[in-house]
Amino acid sequence: MTDSDAYLERKKRFAQMLTIYGRNTVYEALSMVGVKARRLHLASSNKKAKVLDDIEAMAVAQGAEVLYHDKQALSRISKNSKQDQGVALDIHTEALAEFDAGALESGEYIALDRVTNPQNLGMIIRSVCASPIKALILPRKGCAKLDALVIKASAGSLFRCPILRCDHLVKSLTSAQQCGAIISGLDLNANANFDTLSSGKTRIFVLGNESEGISKELQALCDERLRITMARGVESLNVAVTASLIAFRTQL
Repeated sequence: MTDSDAYLERKKRFAQMLTIYGRNTVYEALSMVGVKARRLHLASSNKKAKVLDDIEAMAVAQGAEVLYHDKQALSRISKNSKQDQGVALDIHTEALAEFDAGALESGEYIALDRVTNPQNLGMIIRSVCASPIKALILPRKGCAKLDALVIKASAGSLFRCPILRCDHLVKSLTSAQQCGAIISGLDLNANANFDTLSSGKTRIFVLGNESEGISKELQALCDERLRITMARGVESLNVAVTASLIAFRTQL
């Protein structure tokens, strides 16, 4: 294996790693098919509890390394000392991958721009997981973190949903556009309706922030602006509801 191949392999493994925390969240994750435990982090000050014994036993059964830390060190790993409950878990899930514009398949994708509400993100993940959408494109910064709140809102589908992570959404979508993808922004004031679009093309629907919509940078990048026709004077829909309509567009 060349140095370049080794680097790409490490990058792929890194993209598929996720750290989760909280006793119930970690327990449920260890019980799911498709989730592979790598390292279990426990606070050395934890009081003895059956759920902790069960978590450790399941992690060991999967070949995970078990590490003990003081509370301060564990909080640096979980990044949420108020809610980690003395437990964090590094997992590997093949549903996560690094965004690669050249590797996009023909089909439809949803990209999120600054969707910060964990409940919304979790519901969007669940809809994408259950739908014909190829994958959810999610920037590492600016959107809600993939934490216990999102896992709960997704009802565990986070571990099965194809998610493509990227560092910079505008740059990633620009690359996709250069590879032939159509960038479609949802806009209340657009003339074209999203349900009149043809299928069979590589198209990325961009959904924006809950209150501000799509950023100006992404608005300028879009090849087309689309709206969802609404009746009875309703002005807008929740971003998670919009994502569900798009995700199942071809089945409506």
